[in-house]
Amino acid sequence: MNFGFLQTRTARKFLRNKLALGASFIIAIYFVFAALVMCGLITLPQTEERIGPKHIPGFYGHARPEVRLEQVASYFEKVEIALDSTSPEATLAEIKFGELRVANKSLEELRQIVDDGWVFYDELTEQENLDVSPNVIPMIEKFEQKKAELFAPMTDFQATKQMIYLSLGTDRQGRSIALRAIYSIKVAFQIGAVTSLISVLMGSFLGAAAAFFGGWVDHVVIWLYSTFSSVPNLVLLVVLAYTFSGTMFDGTLVPVYVSFCMTFWIGPCRVIRGETLKIKELEYVHAARAMGFNRVYILLRHIIPNTAHLMLVNFSLLFIGAIKSEVILSFLGLGVKKGPSWGIMISQAKSEVITGYFWQIGTATIFMVGLVLAFNILTDALQDILDPKHV
Repeated sequence: MNFGFLQTRTARKFLRNKLALGASFIIAIYFVFAALVMCGLITLPQTEERIGPKHIPGFYGHARPEVRLEQVASYFEKVEIALDSTSPEATLAEIKFGELRVANKSLEELRQIVDDGWVFYDELTEQENLDVSPNVIPMIEKFEQKKAELFAPMTDFQATKQMIYLSLGTDRQGRSIALRAIYSIKVAFQIGAVTSLISVLMGSFLGAAAAFFGGWVDHVVIWLYSTFSSVPNLVLLVVLAYTFSGTMFDGTLVPVYVSFCMTFWIGPCRVIRGETLKIKELEYVHAARAMGFNRVYILLRHIIPNTAHLMLVNFSLLFIGAIKSEVILSFLGLGVKKGPSWGIMISQAKSEVITGYFWQIGTATIFMVGLVLAFNILTDALQDILDPKHV
């Protein structure tokens, strides 16, 4: 067979599929973000730091006047507490909101700025209805300008970083939603890649061995996937979380990996087993047997490589399944324990949705849907392109 021609034709079919190319581009963007996180450009402590007041709207939108007033007042409150502490210089030096740092001014100057700011605050709180009064917005802007005097000017680079931090708003603890959503991409790729790779390799080898050797090997494999398929992932994860509690793996992703891999290998196993039942009856396999090749050699050299297209498709399908399962389990408090993930962000946004704040749950959902949809489109394209019946 002319494999060079096959590869060229496969590549041409892929390049003609505009949806597949677009999905690949989106996946590549996600992968770049995941790589940046893995390289340490976005760290776990950064996702837990307070970047600003709670519930800043995303896309640089403006909150209601009453909310804006309280957000600005939180800066003055933080500085005032530091000024009233036993060691104000040290306490002021520890204050930071992302790239914002307290200005290098004397304690008397900072105290005067805080006192002037509270004057604006008192005038604003005397308004009967902040949301409808026409004089409120100019007064809040002056209040915000007074707040700016408390902090040192930022460089262009620092201003850009701060803009990115606040681009998607903050959660109820003042943490950057953008940083947490981007960091969660690494978690999604990590869980998806590890789970799908191990599951596909294990399921493919067991399925191919069961169909090729038959007999007791086939019976054992069928019994294994029949047994494990009857146990839900959720039950397995609860059991494993309890098993790993108190060990060095407590709070890590290891229980998630183990519980997913114990059931995710079943799909590839069944598919590869069915394909192997057809492949082992083909002429080149009979020829290899007649030439005296070892059965293990035939399995590894001729059977499994000819199921590679199915392995690739199953890898993509399991990657999607692992991400969605992690989001569900983390939402229930059984998945990721340390650090942000899309499931944890959605879970933490429950109370925010009640108050009409949708930035965190919206961001996590959009990030997840974008990646899953791109992989779905790519998987469908790979099934059409790599299926020998369509070549």
